[in-house]
Amino acid sequence: MMRIKRWWQTEPAITQVLLGITVAVFLVEWLMGDGAMLVFNSLGAKNNQAIAAGQWWRLVTPMFLHMGLTHIALNGVVIYFMGMQIEAMYGHWRMLAIYILGGISGNIMSFALSNNQSVGASTACFALFGAFLTIGESFWENPVIRQLTNQFLLLTVLNLVFDMFSNGIDIWGHVGGLVGGFLLGYLLGVPRIGKIAPLKRIVATVILVIGWLALLKMGFTNANLTV
Repeated sequence: MMRIKRWWQTEPAITQVLLGITVAVFLVEWLMGDGAMLVFNSLGAKNNQAIAAGQWWRLVTPMFLHMGLTHIALNGVVIYFMGMQIEAMYGHWRMLAIYILGGISGNIMSFALSNNQSVGASTACFALFGAFLTIGESFWENPVIRQLTNQFLLLTVLNLVFDMFSNGIDIWGHVGGLVGGFLLGYLLGVPRIGKIAPLKRIVATVILVIGWLALLKMGFTNANLTV
């Protein structure tokens, strides 16, 4: 019990658990026949018609599914290194909320604006980038945070530009995750670093909720039109 408590207090526990779950799910995919779309669909890939039919879990499950070793390796690196940063700054439970809700935000935007079936933790990974940019905007006067923010902002922009010129990339999922993580950073706050103005937190919450509702409505409308 003491060992578990020490691990929870001194290690990025949520990051490690999320990465462990993601790898475990990938092993299940591999055993079932990695790469087959039927496998991804049965495990919960983002499928607009299925979501519109009531399978809401498909807004969550895609972030734990990956199409091949390269896909999970790239996302796994981001989960580990960005996850450690965000968990150290926001704390365990805020990190979990940013990852899951940010990933859902990405899948909601993809549901609204892309008809393609998709999988991948990239929506949640971009949410981590977004949450870091929140810190950069809120605590810009800190020179260390300012330097790190500039680096992560450049990395985020490069990733989005790469998405634009790549086939098979769900760019709307990435944008939705980024924006969702940015807004969630304000909503949840960063007590380990400092206070965020209450007005910013209220505005971010309102924008996030209205955005979700508007995109869900758009997604249902588009899904019904394509049936």
